[in-house]
Amino acid sequence: MVSPCLDTREHDIDWQALVLSLQLASVTLLLLLPAGLLLARWLAYTAFKGKYLIEALVVLPLVLPPTVLGYYLLVSLGGASAAGQWLSQHVGVSLAFHFSGLVLASVIFNIPFLVQPIQRAFEAIPVNLGEAAAVSGLNAWRIFWRIELPLAWPGVLSAMVLTFVHTLGEFGVVLMMGGSIPGETRTLAISIYDRVQAFDFESADRMALLLLLLSLLAVAASFFATARLGRRR
Repeated sequence: MVSPCLDTREHDIDWQALVLSLQLASVTLLLLLPAGLLLARWLAYTAFKGKYLIEALVVLPLVLPPTVLGYYLLVSLGGASAAGQWLSQHVGVSLAFHFSGLVLASVIFNIPFLVQPIQRAFEAIPVNLGEAAAVSGLNAWRIFWRIELPLAWPGVLSAMVLTFVHTLGEFGVVLMMGGSIPGETRTLAISIYDRVQAFDFESADRMALLLLLLSLLAVAASFFATARLGRRR
């Protein structure tokens, strides 16, 4: 849903869309991190039949076209769906074309970007460290908090930055689920698309450059922090 009329003369950069994008990235990361951390650790340390199916489901949003994922979310949770009508009537929540729907879509879409790096970080920890800590009397929580998490922290940090930056640039799934409602669902990536549609390439250039610099800064900060952690060890 692209806005037919855009005031491209008054504002070169859609700051409202930038703030909304930062809010979406922050909320998505805060909601996804606890569950993703536990899921990644469980997948790293647990062996069972059918594990490959769970891992395939985790990776699926990574290989599925964003518009396809957004379409299925819109069909299954939109106002015309049974789930959407139930949420609207009993909870008072409308997910389609609403910020809450963008959050849900972003959480699902970013699962592989958070879980996979953390899972690999936990898998790289020698098993005998945990066993030695258990023999020394540490319970499972203390082993996780004092041994596993510090060792896996570079991977966790990378996953957090990757998830945040990826959410900033989301387009297909966000457009399908939320459209382009100013102040509600129009993120910076969608605003860039709207400006291009309106042939306002100067504003699109500036916003694209801003998004590029924000992403580069976040990734560079992640590499710097990871390198410092490595030197301290």
